[in-house]
Amino acid sequence: MSLRFHEIAETYHRILNPFTEDQLMLLGEICHLNPGIKLLDLACGKGEMLCRWAQKYGLHGTGVDISSVFLDSAKKRANELNVSENLTFIQDDAGNYSPAVHAYDIVSCIGATWIGNGSAGTIELMKPAVTPNGLLLIGEPYWIDKPPESAYEALGVNPNDYVTLDITLDRLESSGLKLVEMVLANHYGWDRYEAPRWMAIDDFLRNKPNDPDTSALNEWINNSRRAYLKYGRRYLGLGVFVLRLAH
Repeated sequence: MSLRFHEIAETYHRILNPFTEDQLMLLGEICHLNPGIKLLDLACGKGEMLCRWAQKYGLHGTGVDISSVFLDSAKKRANELNVSENLTFIQDDAGNYSPAVHAYDIVSCIGATWIGNGSAGTIELMKPAVTPNGLLLIGEPYWIDKPPESAYEALGVNPNDYVTLDITLDRLESSGLKLVEMVLANHYGWDRYEAPRWMAIDDFLRNKPNDPDTSALNEWINNSRRAYLKYGRRYLGLGVFVLRLAH
């Protein structure tokens, strides 16, 4: 999916992954946040995690994202919550961003490990930025159960892109990390992520019937909707895994 399609589809979203608001705030509690914490969020989207955690805990953070559309929303949200002074938003390819070494207590990448061509590569991008005793937050899809072969093409993934939870643990540990906590998305969260995309694109096409991407958008959302209802909702999960460097 192109970046433009992504921006249109998530017009009505604040959280650009299947997490609910309650789960987002639970994750903050798990991380024992306080005003001294510094957080770097790679591929931060609309910055809802940074904004809400800055509002509740007073932390300071940096969000990096390639989309100017999403970052405009993030800055607006920061103003709404009166946390603009705590946060910095940078438009950049998160996969090429070079943060200062050991500058952050928490480094996160939620549902966007494509920035490093998978979880292993993304972890290597994140490690230099976190303090030795800090936390890494990796949001990664996983298979709840092994799907049928037809699911891979329908969902647009390769068979080895995602694995079951136990093999996800193996992958994380092989990257030199220790899993210390996790929060898993549920069906409600997935529905609230997927279904608003259908409405957003339908509204967009109704308002702009002559848009040059009309045909491609229609094809994409029709395929995406069917793939989610047939395969995604049953087989695909997403977890945010709370990790420490293994010493």
